[in-house]
Amino acid sequence: MKFIDEVTLFTASGHGGAGCVAFRHEKFIEFGGPSGGDGGKGGDVIFVATSGLSTLLELRHRPHQKAEKGHNGMGKNRHGAGGEDLVIKVPVGTVIKDAETDEQLTDLTEDGQRVVLLKGGRGGQGNARFATATNKAPKFAQPGEEGEERKLRLELKLMADVGLLGLPNAGKSSLISKISAARPKIADYPFTTMVPSLGVVEYKNYRSFVVADIPGIIEGAHAGAGLGHRFLKHLERSGILLHLVDISWMPDRDPLEEYEAVCRELALFSPELGAKEQVVVITKTDLPQTQERLAEIKNWFEDRKIKVFPISSATGEGVEALLDEIARRLWATKE
Repeated sequence: MKFIDEVTLFTASGHGGAGCVAFRHEKFIEFGGPSGGDGGKGGDVIFVATSGLSTLLELRHRPHQKAEKGHNGMGKNRHGAGGEDLVIKVPVGTVIKDAETDEQLTDLTEDGQRVVLLKGGRGGQGNARFATATNKAPKFAQPGEEGEERKLRLELKLMADVGLLGLPNAGKSSLISKISAARPKIADYPFTTMVPSLGVVEYKNYRSFVVADIPGIIEGAHAGAGLGHRFLKHLERSGILLHLVDISWMPDRDPLEEYEAVCRELALFSPELGAKEQVVVITKTDLPQTQERLAEIKNWFEDRKIKVFPISSATGEGVEALLDEIARRLWATKE
């Protein structure tokens, strides 16, 4: 399924039905009087968060959506039926904004959460409502109220406990495929991950947590370079960030400079994201060139009081210790 995380919708609630002007004309009923019924209420526009959805793809193909209008009132004091509500299902984690003002209207973070964003117009009153002692046969009724119209922008931000970040080809996809059932594309060239993916990690004692893998971040990502700018927002909800560092490229590239460059990109994109807790993971320890420089790189991080977890997704070395650390940090904040 194609991953779509942003759409624009033109939505409208239903107009209210018009009230009716009518009079009773029935045998044996003298001076029947007014009998116009009220119009029905227009349908609301309701958004519902649904855990069974993972993309906004369906809404991309239906950008104009409108609730049903209320039915008009009728004679014999018959009221018009209310218009059917328009219920739009979206993935959990969807943020809805006014597309014109960029005002955030709601953030749907729980399965089943519902919010009415546009209310349907009220139905007009029929002429039976306006009869008085001095005006026993009113010949007027109210029109229905117009519904609301709004241009909305929907943005999906993945709901994950742990977010993976790092340069392209740092080993993020290999790690998520090792610790969960997620099966992203894995290859020995950059940007094999083109869209975010989620994996559920089954931990000890029947506990689990969700990990999000996003495309690799390069310098300038906050300004649109590479794919990072589009997908950095998916890390904003993560409680912990795993920063994967590949040192197998030394001495051709400096992994420490690259680590600091990625951290700068996070802070430039969002100060809150830049301040998030990180766990540094040195990947590909099964490679000889990584082993040669591992002690040097660990010392650099530890001198800055940053704990390092060397792992190999290929052999599984160090992965269990990493999962224990993630679980410890996650449940320390949840309990």
